[in-house]
Amino acid sequence: MPVKNIKLEVTFIEYDSSDDLSVNDRELLKHANNAINSAYAPYSGYRVGAAVELENGEIVIGSNQENVAFPSGLCAERVAIFAAASQYPDITLKTVAITSKARDFHVDTPVTPCGACRQVIAEYERNQGKKIRLILAGEIGKVYLIEGMENLLPLMFKADQLKQ
Repeated sequence: MPVKNIKLEVTFIEYDSSDDLSVNDRELLKHANNAINSAYAPYSGYRVGAAVELENGEIVIGSNQENVAFPSGLCAERVAIFAAASQYPDITLKTVAITSKARDFHVDTPVTPCGACRQVIAEYERNQGKKIRLILAGEIGKVYLIEGMENLLPLMFKADQLKQ
């Protein structure tokens, strides 16, 4: 039986710094950065902030919340997305900005969502029928702009796979 090597590609825009973003994207990233202040990360020292911009212009923030029983915590992205969806259930998620700071080092690369957060964002995209933009940054350095989850999770699990 023949074996195939299949190459998957992802596409994103890389900016040298947040100064190169549009005014709106810079402002959303600023909200994510401010959300870091409410993070609870006494164990890892790695604080993450997220800001969700909705189609109606509302911005909802979230921060990571750790727990000594590690599975009991929640990532900033899911905190912000779940809060936005519960407060504005009929409004489309437009953009999610995510950034981080660490206690013991400078975060000089863009923070990326964990697998669980990627799957959650993919589910919201599917439900709303519209891609969600992601702005990913660290404390300093480059910033990534990603249009849609297929560029961050190319082999995502999809609901139609449950219906076969």
